Amino acid sequence: MEQNYEKSLKRLEEIVSLLEAGGQPLEKTLELFSEGTALLSACSKYLDNAEQKITSLLGDKND
Repeated sequence: MEQNYEKSLKRLEEIVSLLEAGGQPLEKTLELFSEGTALLSACSKYLDNAEQKITSLLGDKND
């Protein structure tokens, strides 16, 4: 299930809020943390790809 950047970022923000609020059982906290790290990685890759595309487009215009 591939999510777009905006949906992934929104879910990541929800997870951060839940973790900051506390009160979750340890198992749920670990599940949320695991999901959050996966989403963070996906968002980072998405942004890296976007940066490469922009750099490529700008490079094409400068040639």
